[in-house]
Amino acid sequence: MAHIEVIQADITQLNVDVIVNAANSSLLGGGGVDGAIHRAAGPGLLAECITLGGCPTGEAKITKGYNLKAKFVIHTVGPVWRGGQNNETALLASCYRQSLLLAVQNNCTSIAFPNISTGVYGFPKNKAAEIATRETDQFLAGNKTLVQVLFCCFDSENYHLYKQLL
Repeated sequence: MAHIEVIQADITQLNVDVIVNAANSSLLGGGGVDGAIHRAAGPGLLAECITLGGCPTGEAKITKGYNLKAKFVIHTVGPVWRGGQNNETALLASCYRQSLLLAVQNNCTSIAFPNISTGVYGFPKNKAAEIATRETDQFLAGNKTLVQVLFCCFDSENYHLYKQLL
């Protein structure tokens, strides 16, 4: 059974097999966690991302970790919150499922997630945390490859929401 933990930290500093990037659809870097991951990984990450041709919302793609401690980066594109009537919940759930699946397909045993879509994309933090924990629990129930899942929160509000849910 995988060990699930909530931490408040800089995801770019974690020593795990794979970190998840809350990317935009171009995969070419941006603000928030996306920009931080690109800066920490170095120019090799951008060069590889250019070859991927972007990524649709709700899907995920994997690259090497380059200068990060993590071997890989999974880039997933979360939905922009538009009031909840535009499939945002299903798209965010898909981000978590697709990321977990890619991790397993690449023989990763540890993964760290940021708080996908809760920054400038405006997804309500409580709803996002519920989706993240539910999708992770459901995935882990049928999979034994992953042994560690970290929900890496940048701010104390998300940290406390995840702590309450877990």
